[in-house]
Amino acid sequence: MYISAQKRKENIAEYILYMWQIEDLIRAYKFDIDQIRQNIISKFGLETEKEKELVQWYENLIEMMRMENVQQIGHLQVNKNVLIDLLDMHKQLLFSQEYPDYSSAYYKALPFITELKTKQTDTEIDDIETAFSFLYGILMLKLQQKEISEGTEKAKESISKFIVQLASKYKLYKAGQLKLDSE
Repeated sequence: MYISAQKRKENIAEYILYMWQIEDLIRAYKFDIDQIRQNIISKFGLETEKEKELVQWYENLIEMMRMENVQQIGHLQVNKNVLIDLLDMHKQLLFSQEYPDYSSAYYKALPFITELKTKQTDTEIDDIETAFSFLYGILMLKLQQKEISEGTEKAKESISKFIVQLASKYKLYKAGQLKLDSE
């Protein structure tokens, strides 16, 4: 809760990856708040009131995941909404003449994103979610200490640079420091 709020303010890309990891942690602990309390929350060493708030946050996420039927796979609507916001902003940035650095980063990453999309079974997933799914997969491989091929590393570099640009523009936009053509 505290980490997610900080990440949401500072770096929306890290926020999304963090929240996807939280969803997977909840699944790994089989939606059991007692296990989550023992194995995750207790490690923070929080004051009683802060710990209660964190337990409540996890309980709320558990309930939302059940209500939205994402116990096995998928993401909470609140996290999907962030991706929708990013996709909308992405489209506006691409159509704008003001941000060639952003367009350049995207078009350098696009061949990798396109290749990834050809391997997906869900054809509805857009470029932004594809990029995040790829980066999340890389994060999971690193956590498992698995080796990453040279080609995958090259794709990661390009997609990461694009997502860094997207997150940076999003932060500026939320701070009112980035004007888009549709405004």
